[in-house]
Amino acid sequence: MFSNRRTAPTAAALTALAAALIAGCGPGAGTSSTETSPAGCPAALEDAKAAVRKAEADTPWNGPASGPAAVSGKTVIYVAQTMTNPGVAGAANGMTEAAKVIGWNVRVIDGGGTPAGIQAAFSQAIALRPSGIVIGGFDPKATSQQVAQANEADIPLIGWHAVASPGPSARPKLFSNITTQVEDVAEISADWIIAHSGGNAGAVVFTDASIPFAKHKSELIKKQLATCSGVKLLAYENIPIADASSRTPQAVSSLLSRFGDEWTHSAAINDLYFADAAPALSAAGKQGSGPPFNIGAGDGDASAFQRINSERFQAATVPEPLSQQGWQIVDEFNRAFAGRPASGYVAPVHIATAANSKGATTWDPSGYREAYRKIWRK
Repeated sequence: MFSNRRTAPTAAALTALAAALIAGCGPGAGTSSTETSPAGCPAALEDAKAAVRKAEADTPWNGPASGPAAVSGKTVIYVAQTMTNPGVAGAANGMTEAAKVIGWNVRVIDGGGTPAGIQAAFSQAIALRPSGIVIGGFDPKATSQQVAQANEADIPLIGWHAVASPGPSARPKLFSNITTQVEDVAEISADWIIAHSGGNAGAVVFTDASIPFAKHKSELIKKQLATCSGVKLLAYENIPIADASSRTPQAVSSLLSRFGDEWTHSAAINDLYFADAAPALSAAGKQGSGPPFNIGAGDGDASAFQRINSERFQAATVPEPLSQQGWQIVDEFNRAFAGRPASGYVAPVHIATAANSKGATTWDPSGYREAYRKIWRK
């Protein structure tokens, strides 16, 4: 509506506005966003919106339906990068749950997040002569001596986020590596920022460059954000996960000082960065439901869902199905013990928000427990 004191819009202006709306760039088109101006990347925005809609939909179980029956009498050890990493801990908990069902013994040894601690934990695991060992969230190259010892002792190794790609690995020798496809997780995280911002964002990416898997993921996020010319990468923050609680608040305060309201969105390789960012954002007067809008590109532990559901400085996460992956670790070991190949299953990417999580604090494809029990005859 226009008052009598305003000049009526020109035909050219009306035509431009209509074109923008048709292109899906107007406010409210498709997925919800914070955009206030036409998108800087109409084509990339439409692609991002479509990808986000697909990832937000629920996904039924599409994993293996057959495999060997349970092999009895096994003991497996989960060597954890650090149990303060919610993703590492979530997968360990899922594995422990599944081991009870299949009838195995499980032990978790915490590496404490330091190279020396992880090496010591791995050496301790080998000395216990288990049936199998899990490399839980750390780079096998940092424990190459222990990996070689396990290979020589014919102890099957299964990784959780140990290398960049899911499935079997020749170098290092892993029976399988359990993870979502890192390229898909990174791409959909960046797409969410593009879609949510309507193609206009000032973004910050948080990473841990000491973990090759995490560094690779964050580089891919940057690459996908760059497909939208309206998204500006303001900062690339390298904070080791083990130091996140002490360093993230200071980093957030610095970012707010440098960029102010220009900082509208963030992506982090792990949700825990936003738990540590929340106090600094609150102290600066930011509202939990407002910018910067944050998405975790991985893990999706219970605390992340709680922040999302309560609108407490996190808007979305791309959750790993942590419990399902713990069950998958057990299933892959069972296939190794039975002399069968790895299943090759890779969970699809999913975006969890307050709108689609419906108060849940985890996400896993529905039906996986029943499927694995049927495979194991348990």
